Amino acid sequence: MKNALTELPDAVEQVRRMHAPFIHAVVGALRDRSRLPELMQTLAAAEQQGWATLAGALRQIIAGKRDATVKLGLDEEDRVIVESVLRGMENPASLPALEQQPDGRAAAPGLASMISAAGRGDAKALAVLADMAEQMVRAGGDMARLGGVMRRLVNSERDGDLLMKGMGPLGRQLLLDILSELGKAGVH
Repeated sequence: MKNALTELPDAVEQVRRMHAPFIHAVVGALRDRSRLPELMQTLAAAEQQGWATLAGALRQIIAGKRDATVKLGLDEEDRVIVESVLRGMENPASLPALEQQPDGRAAAPGLASMISAAGRGDAKALAVLADMAEQMVRAGGDMARLGGVMRRLVNSERDGDLLMKGMGPLGRQLLLDILSELGKAGVH
């Protein structure tokens, strides 16, 4: 079975857009080694916030490792970040644009696809979704509230009023978009 994140090309681009400043900072520090101390501080902070595996992979890249083993053990989001860094070192034109922001409407189909797959028992989709939910909770605000209802969505809760409780307008809209996508797919 294909991974839910890679089935949707927009999902990969969403990850790239969301982490564009970080990807640029890593590639920039690899090109201008005088910026490495700042990058190492950023990686230490990332470890403290639960991104230890990603930080470890990036430290391997900093040390000169470039083969596929650098991606071992990474979740889908981290793998996209590492692949973007590696491609960006080879070809700076491949880096995600800094001025683009993630589009919540484009995120909804990817999230709905993962929720649907997890609800059908796809262990990989459930693991990816659980990791995303954890990161959302750490982000705070509406993302934390959305991350907090992921399990309920996987378990087929579809009452928007209950799920949106306490969310602001952006969070409510993203949740409505997810529910709409789940409805289109006939996932109830």
